[in-house]
Amino acid sequence: MKNPLKPKISLFILICTLLASAIFVGIASAQSSSNTIVRAEASTNQPKIGETLTVTIKISNVQNLAGIDANLQWNPSVLSLTNVALSLGVESYPNGVLHGNKLNYDYNTLESGDIYLAEEKLSGSYNLLAQSIGQATAAFSGSGTIATLTFNVTNTGASNFVLETELADHPAPGENANFIAHTDTADAVDAVIPEFQDLTILIVFMVIAAAALVVYKKTKKA
Repeated sequence: MKNPLKPKISLFILICTLLASAIFVGIASAQSSSNTIVRAEASTNQPKIGETLTVTIKISNVQNLAGIDANLQWNPSVLSLTNVALSLGVESYPNGVLHGNKLNYDYNTLESGDIYLAEEKLSGSYNLLAQSIGQATAAFSGSGTIATLTFNVTNTGASNFVLETELADHPAPGENANFIAHTDTADAVDAVIPEFQDLTILIVFMVIAAAALVVYKKTKKA
């Protein structure tokens, strides 16, 4: 089941709406592409409180990609999202995904060659919808980065990232688009106290223990 916090505009609804405006075409059943993987990859599996953590959403071995609908969830009591760096449009980001001349957040001004973009940032959730616009806009094939998210590590504890995505292909003229079958996978992290804090606690404990021993010896002599 899809996350109920996802944006009201889904990839399916977007494509069907664009069909009505003659910018895009309809959508059909999923095409087979079992080697395609979308992954949320953490920079470390054991981040420390006070440090930053990056999570890169990557796609590998995809063919004929034109649309992405992605939702990433995490534990907001452990991680706080501070930044999202998109890598959409290989013309501007060679290691990115999708083709398009520019990002356009305004649905009413879409032109062929744009990449339509919608984002939603919530506590514990990030939603992304991206779609190459126009039959003449090339589809993307290969591997690349969709987005890189930066988090502040605010507390100790576990955070299992949950990634759900839908992918749509670029159809031939007059044909329906297909959802692209694929696998979603995501890392898990376990935030810990920095080592220097552990060392500080140990030193404080040793000082207290030594002081207590001195006091005990003086009391015993008295």
